[in-house]
This record gives sequence, structure tokens and C-alpha cells, in this order.
Amino acid sequence: MMGIAPRSTQHLGTRIFTSPGRDTTAVVEPEFSATESALLKRYFTNLDRPVFAMRNLPEVVKGALFSRYSRTEKSLRRVLLDEFINEPDSGFDRLAGSPSVDDDMVAVRRAEEFYERVLVGYGDDSVAELAGAHVAVEQASTLAAKALEDSRIGISPLEKSTRYVRFDRPGPDGRYLYHRGPELAHPDYARAADSLFATYSAMVEPATQAIRERFPQEEGETDRGWKAATRAKALDLLRGLLPAGTLTNLGLFGNGRAFEYLITKMAGHELPECQALATDIHRELSLVIPSFVRRALDDRYGRPTADRMARIRKRMEALTASPRAGELVRGGETEPSVRLIEYDPEAERKVVAAALFPYSNQTFDEQPGDVAAILDSLLADRANRRQRAPRALEHAEYTFEIVANFAAYRDLHRHRMLTQDRQHLGTALGFDLPPGLADLGLQDGFARAIEGAAEAHATLVRVLGPALAQYVVPLAFHVRWYFRVNLREVYHLCELRTTPQGHPDYRWIAQEMFRRVAEVHPRLAGYARFVDLGPGDELERRKSERRIDAKLNALDHRVR
Repeated sequence: MMGIAPRSTQHLGTRIFTSPGRDTTAVVEPEFSATESALLKRYFTNLDRPVFAMRNLPEVVKGALFSRYSRTEKSLRRVLLDEFINEPDSGFDRLAGSPSVDDDMVAVRRAEEFYERVLVGYGDDSVAELAGAHVAVEQASTLAAKALEDSRIGISPLEKSTRYVRFDRPGPDGRYLYHRGPELAHPDYARAADSLFATYSAMVEPATQAIRERFPQEEGETDRGWKAATRAKALDLLRGLLPAGTLTNLGLFGNGRAFEYLITKMAGHELPECQALATDIHRELSLVIPSFVRRALDDRYGRPTADRMARIRKRMEALTASPRAGELVRGGETEPSVRLIEYDPEAERKVVAAALFPYSNQTFDEQPGDVAAILDSLLADRANRRQRAPRALEHAEYTFEIVANFAAYRDLHRHRMLTQDRQHLGTALGFDLPPGLADLGLQDGFARAIEGAAEAHATLVRVLGPALAQYVVPLAFHVRWYFRVNLREVYHLCELRTTPQGHPDYRWIAQEMFRRVAEVHPRLAGYARFVDLGPGDELERRKSERRIDAKLNALDHRVR
């Protein structure tokens, strides 16, 4: 169950790091020159491995760095070097200051000794929530990224965007960027993944050009904004071709307690890649917050917990009545759907009681009052969606079962203030052909590549099992999952995800979720006035890019 200890080797002056489940067959030249390495080594725990932690950087720099990271093909270290350290206008020198007199690791050891005394003296695990760390995870598959992002409390993730970044550019070794661990050493996997990427690559420029002809630049629209909006439209149409093994980059910020559990959970995961990531992340965090991740993989707590997670998974698989991630059967596809499978008929009463409770000396179930007047006082004056609905709405709960493409799941999975889980990604539920592809004449090539991947998936299920077979499944295929969510989060999710600039796939899901709530609780839903149930924008990002241009213009004038 547990990954073996990683090892490092030297080859042609380049340090190559190997660990279970990570592809290390190709040797590439160092990413940084000696001069660049000298500049960067103060800010990262390593410069030659795909998992690393940041240090000696102010929070404002970390936040800006991770924000930029999600919209670029560059590695995080390259972004810091090119756009912060070497950018005169960034003010990096003033923000980050000069190196301290004491060695960085001396400071870490001093902090570790202090927290050890606190932990020994008080034995309170919550102390670990006072120490945080930023970790970058690069060259991880989309599947592994979902496992990392599944932690809801204490971890804040940010992932490379399929809307703003092209995924067809090859890596340093000239190969397409998808996970190639030894557990996936089957010719059908590489053949299907290469075909998907080749199709995606061949379609990016024709799709972008066709969209720009359909949506010409308008008067007053900047060249930057128009190109960004049209490129995003093309990448949105084509993202369904990307397999779940597609490599992505993540930034994670979290506290020590959350990271400890994340490492343990990843160590007990069914995918070898995730088990390897547990070892990688643990090693890097041991360099910056060692006291708080010490138990994550130890023999007393961490490893037994990970092993137990694996045993439970196997027991539950043995008890289920149906196979997982079945093969594509023509005519058996399941249409996208949003079903409300459970709700509380007493929701209004509970919301009103919770709203009055802090201002009363009566028990929860004795709160009297006019429901309409109380709800009006509580919610009627919200001026925009950023004025969050109050906590009382958390007493109304709903459970949805959703079938939609995995790309839409990937977007909505980011919402962590709810309970959710999914079934294995497979091909049995069918896939989506984006309607815009037909207008561009690209639907046939898209469908051929998708169906080729489905054939490879059928083989991999039989040879490797359903868990590993997920890697070859394109994001266009449907997956089934559930959300158990309270009304407060329904407001947030549906008001955010129904804005006209949102992707049509997740926008439809959010609209359907809200319609289901409105059917059973029309009065409670009626105050969510910023849910947009109308049609989306044809060129979804155009208005947003114009707003960005306006903000940039205002900043330019302020600087002058």
C-alpha cells in the first residue's frame, strides 16, 4: 500500500528524481542556469523536482505568484524568476528583502523546537493549524489533481486552467504531456492518449481562427481582450478531448493539520501516482513545517490509517452489486441530468428559527415569528452576490445526483463547502459533443478521437482494472456524482456559476440545481436574485475581458 522511499540519482550533471508511479524515463537538461539557480534557491525547497515548497516569500508575493500560475504554461519557479525577480516594476526586492544572516534551515529548526515544546506541553493537534505552507505540485495528472483537491477544509488549491492555457505543447522530451507511470505501460494507453492530444493540437488553430471570423473584433475592444476571449472559446470547445491523464500544475496552500491528513489520505489512495505524491509532498513539507507532518506517514498513526483506508475501499468494492466504470455501449448512454433526490420539508421553519435564535432567549424549537417578514428582513436587501447569504440558510439541505461530463465535474469540484463524491470515470454513460463544433466542421474528428479512447478504455479495464483505466478517458465523457449541499452554498454556487461568462456545461448544471430548489422551496429560492437563468453569452469571455481592460487602464492612469 505504501510507496517505497524515493531516491535521487545524478546523470550528465542533471539531478533526476525518481519515485513510485512517476515517469522518469527521459533525461532533460536543467531548467535553470547556474545564475538563475543562485537567485531561486533561497525561495524553494528544491529546483529540480516537480514537488516543492516555497519559503522566504511574503504572503502578497505568494498570492500573486499562485494567481499568475493558474494561467500560464510556465513552471512556478520560472514565473517567479521571469515575472517577479527579473521584472523591475514588480518591486520584488522591496517585498522580499535580502537574505537573512542566519541560514534558512537554522530558522526552521528553531521553529520546530518551539512547536515541539508546545505540542509536548499541551498535546493539542489544533496547534498545527497555526503553521501554513505553500506547495506546488507540477506534472500531476488531472486524476491526481482531483484527489489532491478533494480535501475540503484547511487546503486551498488553484489549478492550471483548460480555458486559458493550451495543453498541446510537448514537454522537454518532445512528448505530449500526460501521465506515463510504469503502472500504465500498455500500448493502447499511449496510442489513444497520443491520438487525443494530436487531435486537440490539430484543432486549436483552426477553431480559434474560425471563432475569430465569427466574432470579429468590435469597436473599442482591445486586441488583447478580443484575442483572449476568442482563444478561451476555442479551448473551451476542445477541452473534452483531453484525457484524465493530462498533466497539470497545482498550487496548494494549507495548514499543517490539513496537510498531515492529505498526505495520509494520498498514501492510502488506489492510484500509485497518488501514493508517490504522498511521499513527495511529505518530504518537501518536512523541510518547512516538519513538526506538523511528522505523523503523516509514521508507523504509529499515518501508515496504519492509510492501510485502513485501502482495506475499507476493497471491502466496499466487494459488497457493491454493480461493476465500476463500465464500457461504452451504443444506445445505452445516459443524458446529462440534475436530480434532487432529497430535501427537508421543514427547511423554512428551521431557517427562520436559526435566524432568530442569536437574538432570543428561547430554545431553538420555540422561536415564533412571521416567516415572510423574517425572511424579508434577512435577505431582501442583498445588493450583489458578494453579500453572502447568512448562516441560517445552512439549515436547509439538499442532495443532488448529477450526470455530466468530467470537465464540468472538474470545475464544480472546486466548491468545498458541501459533501460530494463521484463514481469511477468510465465510458458507459456516453460523452458530449460540444454543439459549437458542428458549426466549425470539427465534430467528426473530435468524435473519432473520443471513440478511439473508448476502445482503449475497454481494453485497459480488462487488463489494468477500472481505476487505472480512468487515465485514458477524455474529459468529454459523462460521470455520475452527488452533492449534499445547504441553501447558503446553493446561493453561492448558483449565483457564481450561472454568470453569462461561465462555461455552458457547468452553467447548465447550476441553473438546473437552482430550478430544483425553487420547485420545492420557492420562497427560500426567491431571494437568490443573482442567479441568471437566461441564455449565456455566445462569446463567453468577451465582457469579462473588457472589464479586465478597464481595470488595467485605470491602473495605468493611477501609476502615471
